[in-house]
Amino acid sequence: MADTHGYYEYGRKALEILDDCDRILHLGDVLAPGPRNGIHEGYDPIKLAELFNKKDNIIFIKGNCDADVDEEVMGVKFLSNERLVFEADGKKILATHGYKETVDDRIEEARALGIDVVLVGHTHIKRDEIIKGIRYICPGSAALPKDESRSVAIYEAGAVRFIEVKPDGDYQL
Repeated sequence: MADTHGYYEYGRKALEILDDCDRILHLGDVLAPGPRNGIHEGYDPIKLAELFNKKDNIIFIKGNCDADVDEEVMGVKFLSNERLVFEADGKKILATHGYKETVDDRIEEARALGIDVVLVGHTHIKRDEIIKGIRYICPGSAALPKDESRSVAIYEAGAVRFIEVKPDGDYQL
């Protein structure tokens, strides 16, 4: 998931959708709305932080809107996590928010590191494509989409499923 920006109901539903996942990555912009997004109905960063605090399988990546106060409220140190490299399903994965460099720069870095999959947030637009042999995935935004729907993504055994986040509705896996 990415870009919850402090919206409790969307974060709650995203976690409900991802509940059976072994590991949840939040690819940044966790609590703060950011100056470009404004504040809309449902913004409740304290309540969202409390919800995230109840989970022990979330790894947070620093986004451009995340700040020291977010760590304090959440009780989780994550601002030093600008990039995370790990292995899963036999793939080497790079996770980052994706706001400091271009897509091309990110892909070149991934190629140099032997990365198979790059996970990013920031754009608020769902994306799953192969770029120069690297799988490039953005789950979109769980709260403030810049495409047709709020979403999260599940990556399992090489397959990506985008799931729409609807706080007042059901979802299908």
